[in-house]
Amino acid sequence: MAKRDTSAGRPARAGAARTGAARTAPAGTARTAETVETRTAETVAVLGAGGTMGFAMARNIARAGIAVRAWNRTPAKAAPLAADGAYIADSPADAAAGAGIVLTMLSDADAVAAVMEGDEGALPVMSDREGPDRPIWLQMSTIGEDATEWCAGLAYQYDAGFVDAPVLGTRQPAERGQLVVLESGAPEASRRVQPVFDAVGQRTVHAGAAGAGTRLKLVANSWVLTVVEAAAETIALAEGLGLDPALFFEAIKKGPLDLPYLRSKGQAMADRDFTPAFRLSLAAKDAGLVADAAWQHGLELPLFEVIARRLGQGTAEHGDQDVSATYLTSTPDQAA
Repeated sequence: MAKRDTSAGRPARAGAARTGAARTAPAGTARTAETVETRTAETVAVLGAGGTMGFAMARNIARAGIAVRAWNRTPAKAAPLAADGAYIADSPADAAAGAGIVLTMLSDADAVAAVMEGDEGALPVMSDREGPDRPIWLQMSTIGEDATEWCAGLAYQYDAGFVDAPVLGTRQPAERGQLVVLESGAPEASRRVQPVFDAVGQRTVHAGAAGAGTRLKLVANSWVLTVVEAAAETIALAEGLGLDPALFFEAIKKGPLDLPYLRSKGQAMADRDFTPAFRLSLAAKDAGLVADAAWQHGLELPLFEVIARRLGQGTAEHGDQDVSATYLTSTPDQAA
């Protein structure tokens, strides 16, 4: 089998880790809503709080009565969280100051590395935290096996706990607090972050030691993206044969292959509604992570290799649209 270039899964090192650093008092405290009288968990810093997923998650955490310190590369995108009592931080370091849990929800491994260890990164501040409990890095971005292993090692260097917990779900489940959390990590750390999971998700799957959550996410994504691409080609074929796609949905109605996600994405394709819930560019990135993992474990998955290439083909023109816009690659004459 030809060797894959898996370097995209490894973040560029953003700075040298400090070891044995003297601990100092955390700088700053969180501003919280006046109506919140009790805490259900320790303060949580959310890095990437202006993204599609990060914003919804930060809002739900704040609304659950948990103090939130929010940071986003574009501050204006996170600013509305102030209405829910969140402190809007100037930098990742500012967000991490005073937080017992630092949550990362970012687009890729390099973005995660930059906010944690780069200039004004969170980890040096976390290593200076005083108190009986180590701060926890709650890594919820989808970044693949190599980068997750790298992050766990980096957390160890800075004497921080590490929980690997990517999620299943896109914009609407995130807004409703109905994500599925794929948690992995040490039991004592998992207990501390459970109130965060309760705020953002409808259930938590405990996958095992740190890293197992990411592997489970890769498996789940392989199925999700297979369904999307199959829907795209099925809808394209139906229309190409002069059939209304509604007839296909009627044919599979209430049968074992009548999947809600198939209907959702298939209907979006038929309606030419590509409002992004999960951008095609991110889907292509995730597909690459799945393909890399398969190669690294000695697997040959030719179907998914094709799906990964197909999703990638559409990113140049439709990358900022929903993943369902992969349909347009099969029907280039169709207007979005």
